[in-house]
Amino acid sequence: MMRGASLFALARKMYRHQAFSMRQILWFLLHQLRFAARGESLVDIRSIRDKALTLAQGFPVAEMLTLADEIYDEFIEAKIWPGTRAIAEQHVHAGRQVWLVTATPLEVASVMARRLGLTGALGTSVEHVDGFYTGRLVGEILHGQAKADAIKALAVLEGFDLADCWGYSDSYNDVPLLEAVGHPVAINPDGKLRLHAKQRAWPVYDFRTGRRAATFGLKAAGISGAVWGLWRSLAILRRRP
Repeated sequence: MMRGASLFALARKMYRHQAFSMRQILWFLLHQLRFAARGESLVDIRSIRDKALTLAQGFPVAEMLTLADEIYDEFIEAKIWPGTRAIAEQHVHAGRQVWLVTATPLEVASVMARRLGLTGALGTSVEHVDGFYTGRLVGEILHGQAKADAIKALAVLEGFDLADCWGYSDSYNDVPLLEAVGHPVAINPDGKLRLHAKQRAWPVYDFRTGRRAATFGLKAAGISGAVWGLWRSLAILRRRP
């Protein structure tokens, strides 16, 4: 959905609010550089998760909700891929559901969905008690197989048939999610996902190649009357990262 990882923006913002030390924020910046250079890896995501959970312990939930809107304005909005956004908007305007599914904390994911006018968001949930984070997850970090499990549960809840649904991702780690839907699409894919998609004849959209993103998005949304869902379909978005 976007360039870069919103988790790093969250870490930086929490540092400004004196939740992190300079040494800790430098750790996050190092991992952001690694992410930018080679894309995400499950090892990196788990490492970031464990570090962030430890540092978030005792942080006020109300303050996090405020930070989420600030993070969107200061970091996320300018990094959203226009082509991805154009496709989502076409389906929103057509009255279809569009869901953001991300490893990002649910508070940030929900703000992204709301500000983009999407149906809703599924994100990583962190436990909180009496208005403060405990530093423990509720369930698993929403990544890899956990994303596939989450959309299956959502499909049951909303009455969707995943065979009629479209899923988009840029990461090989999301292959379980893509294989769970009837219409998988690789979007701005990493090398492993591009190869995987080619082997399975999945469509590949790449907005990094200089195409007119909005025009491409409009064209793609019209193919067979459905991108990010047919009637009663569930569309699954993912930001980059």
